[in-house]
Amino acid sequence: MLDQLFEGLNPEQRRAVETTEGPLLIQAGAGSGKTKTLTHRIAYLIATRKATPFNILAVTFTNKAAKEMRQRVAQLLGQNAENRGFMPYMGTFHGICVRLLRQDGEAAGIPRSFVIFDESDRQAAVKQVSKQLMIDEKTFPARALSGLISSAKNEMMSPTNYAGTASSPAQQAAAKVYPLYEKALKNASALDFDDLINRTVQMLKSHAAIRKKWQDQFRYIMIDEYQDTNAAQYQLVNLLTNSHKNIAVVGDDWQSIYSWRGADFRNILKFEKDFKDCTIIKLEQNYRSTKNILDAAHAVITKNAQRSDKHLWTDAGDGLPVQMLQVSNERGESEAIIRRVRNGIDGGRRHYRDYAVLYRTNAQSRSVEEAFVHYGIPYRVVGGVRFYDRKEIKDIMAYLRLIFQPEDRVSFERVVNVPTRGVGTRSLQVFFGWQQAQGLTLFDALQQAGNCAELTPRARQALSELGDIL
Repeated sequence: MLDQLFEGLNPEQRRAVETTEGPLLIQAGAGSGKTKTLTHRIAYLIATRKATPFNILAVTFTNKAAKEMRQRVAQLLGQNAENRGFMPYMGTFHGICVRLLRQDGEAAGIPRSFVIFDESDRQAAVKQVSKQLMIDEKTFPARALSGLISSAKNEMMSPTNYAGTASSPAQQAAAKVYPLYEKALKNASALDFDDLINRTVQMLKSHAAIRKKWQDQFRYIMIDEYQDTNAAQYQLVNLLTNSHKNIAVVGDDWQSIYSWRGADFRNILKFEKDFKDCTIIKLEQNYRSTKNILDAAHAVITKNAQRSDKHLWTDAGDGLPVQMLQVSNERGESEAIIRRVRNGIDGGRRHYRDYAVLYRTNAQSRSVEEAFVHYGIPYRVVGGVRFYDRKEIKDIMAYLRLIFQPEDRVSFERVVNVPTRGVGTRSLQVFFGWQQAQGLTLFDALQQAGNCAELTPRARQALSELGDIL
């Protein structure tokens, strides 16, 4: 059994698997097999009977990663991945916290039957509170205020604390909404995603018996993607770690990309200070890229002032050199991509599936997608929605179509309540009937909507304002 668990591991991966006692920092570079190392480590703990599945906590960044890890561990041990009685506690921070709160949350004033508000629920509640406070939705959209409240919660800031630090107009608006939003959550017996972690941290801090219960159970803790943890998650990890400090964190500060939602890559850099006797293992062999790619990446990342020291290597050979194309604008960039793809396809050397275009933000896909459509090159967007299929883009395009085609009723009905104007189905029926009776074009009817006596004053004003915009 043990030979099977070590099969395919390089020396550093095997060392990470066998180092089970005490704090362990695994600095895993991109493509270095960190998931494989973690799953083999979990299987090793169970196979050697150092721990039962009940005593192991493995935290992943996504549900997909947790599912993949369960399947790999089950395969290594010849078990059924669906047998949750056998499997360790595996899941995201949010998923683990739900389980803890369902079991012990009542001690902290959280009903066992609490519901969870997702992002759309939160925005709806924020919007409702904003209306109550007469905060202008156009100036401070619910989505923006929701994001600010989420950031505050990620930093473990209460409404009072946040109000004391709010400086910009948007932050000040969010500070007004925050306490009433919390009241709305309480009235609904609900927690949002940020609360799941915050309230668990508060519960563990305030109730020593509950904290000890979970510390005694989780004798071995493993955290994946540690560089992407935020302040609340960082506190949670420390509260769950018992006196044996059998905690292993895996991550790479070079790959930290979630600072915009509160992640702090310094958490992984602080691990050595938090656990002074920790073992550090570097997974530097890359199984994904060629030497030229690694050298180019290394030349860029070494300019970072705060970073861990490692150097990725591979035995995959030099590969093709990395090329940098300089273009003057988005159109030039798209045309350069088209030429590359066409040259490979026309020469019979490549297939369309051999090419990938990566971009930093979703909006950057527009010019490339337009070029692909123009030149008849098939493509698909992975992990996202095509630019022109996104709701906000469809809404904007509907406005533009109305400007050029004022009689486009489909586009009109799409945007009449974007943003919300309070024009209901009944009001639209009355408006269209009046337009037809008056023999007016749609555009002219909007301009004269104030003359439609059958409409409510609010609907007349809303339609007139839309006419002014167009």
